[in-house]
Amino acid sequence: MSNEQPIVNNELSTFIDEFLEYLEIEKNCSKLTIRDYRHYLEVFEQWYSSTQQGKEIKDLDLAAVRKYRVFLANRADEKGLTLKRVTQNYYVIALRSFLRFLIKNDHKTLEPSKIDLPRTESRSLKFLEKEQVDRLVMEADTSKEEGLRDRAIMELLFSTGLRVSELVGLNRDRINLERREFGVIGKGGKSRLVFVSDRAAQWIKRYLDKREDNFKPLFIRYSGAIIEENGGEKMRLTARSVERLVKKYVRSARIPVDATVHTLRHSFATDLLTNGADIRSVQEMLGHKNIATTQIYTHITNRQLKDIHKTFHSGNK
Repeated sequence: MSNEQPIVNNELSTFIDEFLEYLEIEKNCSKLTIRDYRHYLEVFEQWYSSTQQGKEIKDLDLAAVRKYRVFLANRADEKGLTLKRVTQNYYVIALRSFLRFLIKNDHKTLEPSKIDLPRTESRSLKFLEKEQVDRLVMEADTSKEEGLRDRAIMELLFSTGLRVSELVGLNRDRINLERREFGVIGKGGKSRLVFVSDRAAQWIKRYLDKREDNFKPLFIRYSGAIIEENGGEKMRLTARSVERLVKKYVRSARIPVDATVHTLRHSFATDLLTNGADIRSVQEMLGHKNIATTQIYTHITNRQLKDIHKTFHSGNK
């Protein structure tokens, strides 16, 4: 095992730090987004510093970018598997955003628009049918407080379309079960109103009625030491824990879809559109900045196309 330290380009390292500060302060990006960009750009920094020695970021050209993409194509993840094409694109997208930032701040470098992104295979949108959602949420053992929490989490995810980061950031005093609504701050600091279904409100109430603590977080952990300081902030359930518990119930319910927390967000949108909601309203409820992002759902929920098929396809006669 080599003890060599990675070569660091001090100028490049400084520029990356400035870019990450820009994302945090001016673009109001989430901590998760900043963490990902830091990882992508640190990989680029180490590669550029070790393979393009003596060169500064102003010397970056398309030939170097092509070599970097070959490096990414052969790079292995923590499991020893080569990076998927879509994952490779994340690294390149981060690099283009970084270069765009540099040019905006009058630093000479490669024009990011010259770096093309290869097309990736379109992925089918995963969502659960209503019957599958019911099977999933009923897997939680609600005779226990932890099971009540898990049921309330899954009901709330399907009821609101919350992102997992938004869910774990909720506090008890934010939830108005009488009005069945509350506000959240989503990606890019965009605020929106979310609505709680009657069933989700019922399970949240049952969960909170069972709790005997005064901790601020809406959803808390039940393992590890109890830490009461700062309103029990360190008792807050993490996004990773929510992802794990959803996976656990997907397996135990034998759901034939590799469903994740985000699958419940897809299921929320699909359920609304299938039942006649308009695309603009769903866009607002999901907190999408652009309507194009929401339109990925329309090809599976277009009732007019379904009716046309039913009426005119000879197999339905």
